[in-house]
Amino acid sequence: MPLAFIIGTAGSGKSLFTAAFAEWLKMSKQDVAVVNLDPGALKLPYQPDIDVRNYVEVGDIMEKYGLGPNGALVMAADLIADEIENLTRDIEEAHADIVLVDTPGQMELFAFRASGPYIVDELTKEPKALIYLFDAVFSINPLNYVSNMFLAAAVYNRFFQPQVHLLSKTDLIPKKDVQAMANWSANTNALEDAIEQKLEGSKRLFSRNMMQAITKLGMQFHLIPISSKTNEGMVNVNTLLERILNEGEKYTT
Repeated sequence: MPLAFIIGTAGSGKSLFTAAFAEWLKMSKQDVAVVNLDPGALKLPYQPDIDVRNYVEVGDIMEKYGLGPNGALVMAADLIADEIENLTRDIEEAHADIVLVDTPGQMELFAFRASGPYIVDELTKEPKALIYLFDAVFSINPLNYVSNMFLAAAVYNRFFQPQVHLLSKTDLIPKKDVQAMANWSANTNALEDAIEQKLEGSKRLFSRNMMQAITKLGMQFHLIPISSKTNEGMVNVNTLLERILNEGEKYTT
């Protein structure tokens, strides 16, 4: 039962995508298990099959240790690592075709603490991939788009797992802007032209240099436009994940 970890900045639509993709997979006759890995989640758009809050819950930590919300979230992120055996057992008992793992809303708690890569490595020994969400509303500006490229590259550097990139929430912006960002992801010259046309001064210089540096690392970002409301792109996401998780294709772009 391969695992797909959904990751992205706060507000990029991770939980909504998890819910929508799980339902789409079920309609496609696939047996899906959904894992909530956010110990501070108050409300979810899906019913998790495996819920980390059964083992680690932010409210309990705040009360027990006298911590505020932020301190409790940090502690919770590390405590989850101690529950790997329990979570692995729960996942294996689900006997699913694929497992979707909805990661914490605050990406840094998962991606940029020592516990994050440990959790990904140790949460079963099945094949794994990361799904990184580019928020379309945020990324429409070339400055923000390049910032998201940097974050996606940093996430890959943390986990070194096959990584898929999605352009989320495309139903919220004009189609021409969706197409523009898709072109940026496929053609660095198109992105460089947008940087030259829409940015000035140090913002232009910094964005261009950062884009070139990331490109030199060999990373590419072929974005799949998706919408959790209309199910746009779900077929393409599923096809790519199957190639990676079931056929072992090396994919880091």
